[in-house]
Amino acid sequence: MRKDGRETDQLRPVKIVPGFVQLPAGSALIEMGKTRVICTASVEDRLPRWLHQAQLKSSEKSGWITAEYSILPGAGPSRTPREATLGRKSGRTYEIQRLIGRSFRAVVDLKKLGSRTVWIDCDVIQADGGTRAAAVTGGFVALMEALTALKRDGLITEIPVKEYLAAVSVGIRGGEVLLDLDYAEDNTVDVDCNVVMTESGELIEIQGTGEKKTFSREQLMEMLDYAGNAIKELIVLQRETLKEIRSNNHGNRGGQS
Repeated sequence: MRKDGRETDQLRPVKIVPGFVQLPAGSALIEMGKTRVICTASVEDRLPRWLHQAQLKSSEKSGWITAEYSILPGAGPSRTPREATLGRKSGRTYEIQRLIGRSFRAVVDLKKLGSRTVWIDCDVIQADGGTRAAAVTGGFVALMEALTALKRDGLITEIPVKEYLAAVSVGIRGGEVLLDLDYAEDNTVDVDCNVVMTESGELIEIQGTGEKKTFSREQLMEMLDYAGNAIKELIVLQRETLKEIRSNNHGNRGGQS
């Protein structure tokens, strides 16, 4: 039994509040246990310069989805300085925001997005493990809300999402697989892994590291099985949340699991 009483394959309580910020095209607050992340989706009618230049020489046109990620100073027990005051982003920040952007681009038909960029901004307001997984899972809801708004306004003809996706952390401690690690567990596991997966079970990303010990192929498959089952649960919650957005015209009551 884990410290919080969960089974080894059990998610922390998850809640998604859609429309949490009114002004962006899409937004959501996601809570996974004590971890809380505000995700917003903003649309710009322009492309990154490098992509615009590349498309000038090509007949193929497409949009772009990218992400930024940050941990706010008061997200943990001790203050974390803003990276802007340090003059640079950390390697961890770059890694996470690239993960988020790659994940969404993997399930969106960018050609149907038009010559525009969707920015997904994920700000961690409370960190207790699994922040990147929460950012991907909540960010997808914000993205879907923004794409729905584009279709409603006649700017795109269809929502160009090929599949839903979500993410979760998983690890191994003392030979036992644990799902959805909180901060204390993340610091003590022998193996740490983050999994991004689509609704059909296709893998987008596996970030797995033997922090203290090696792990076997069989253990990797067990971690992926845990992650796959959890991601199915998270996608059900995403669908319920997005259905609620449609029925309540961007109401602010969240789905809960």
